[in-house]
Amino acid sequence: MLIPSIDLKGGQVVQLVQGRDLALASDDVSAWVSRFAGFPKVQLIDLDAAMGSGTNAELVRQVCAALPCRVGGGIRTIERAQAVLATGATAVIVGSALFRSGQPDFGFCERLGAAVGRERIIAAVDSVGGKVVVRGWTETTPLSTVDAVRALEPYCDEFLYTHVDTEGLMQGIDMAAVRAVRRATTRRVTAAGGITTAEEIAALDQMGVDAVVGMAIYTGRLALDQTRWP
Repeated sequence: MLIPSIDLKGGQVVQLVQGRDLALASDDVSAWVSRFAGFPKVQLIDLDAAMGSGTNAELVRQVCAALPCRVGGGIRTIERAQAVLATGATAVIVGSALFRSGQPDFGFCERLGAAVGRERIIAAVDSVGGKVVVRGWTETTPLSTVDAVRALEPYCDEFLYTHVDTEGLMQGIDMAAVRAVRRATTRRVTAAGGITTAEEIAALDQMGVDAVVGMAIYTGRLALDQTRWP
């Protein structure tokens, strides 16, 4: 399944390369909402909240009212997760808060699950060089992605695996790395990071993995009418 992504920063829809360099920006949020209408899932990330530089809370609320959105970005407390779900998000994407001192924070995981329900939690496992990175990809932990996924499996209903090494580059994702994550868990897996072609999406689909795509859609490299997957 293709899951289009909407990243918000400063009230705009943006695309960043490697989470740092601005490649695209659009003030016409409603146009992208219209383009993604009909998709069963859309990924919505508040980059300002993730970076601690502000919030796009009102835009998040508006987009969630129009599209079935899984929402991430700066969800580091139970209260924040509850607030995001209250805006209409179908699930919350939680990353850095699941880890403390480079290891899974099982206490927080348990409290979060008790508060919002495991079925509404997507655990974000972001990887650079095979190791989990946190804090906006600025801190590397000693954990391998596979070990992190195995440890967190009881506390979420899905994993979002981002291969940061290829994110935003439109050069394809590392299929072997995705396959290793897929084999490590019985939970649903979604992959992101450089996915560019319909062939890649089909290959991931055969693997039982959904594909989050941003840059390839926004640049027109990937035509949406060619990628309507069941």
